[in-house]
Parts: sequence; structure tokens; C-alpha cells
Amino acid sequence: MAAVAPAAAAASAVVAAAQGGLVESAALLRGAREVLIRHGGEVYRLRHTRNDKLILTK
Repeated sequence: MAAVAPAAAAASAVVAAAQGGLVESAALLRGAREVLIRHGGEVYRLRHTRNDKLILTK
């Protein structure tokens, strides 16, 4: 099975989200422990914790 490039994985995540599908957290985080998400003029932080949990904060 071929590896998916990070940009392609992110694009796939956007397409899946737009279609109301499942989005893997790995596709959003792309190896990072946190990612910033802009929504409705606000910036949110999605963080992957050491306990393998996801925390979304404003």
C-alpha cells in the first residue's frame, strides 16, 4: 500500500469533512501534538494529550 503525502491527507480530511464523513485525527494533526483551527472568526486549539485524548479549547 502506498503512503499518502501529508498535503494529500489534509486535502482528504477537508473533503471528508465537507461530505459529512469521518475524519481521522492523524489527518488533522499531521504528526503534531496540536493544531489551530479557525472557525467563525475565532481560533480554536485542538490538542492531543499524553493520555491519548483530544481537547478542543477556544
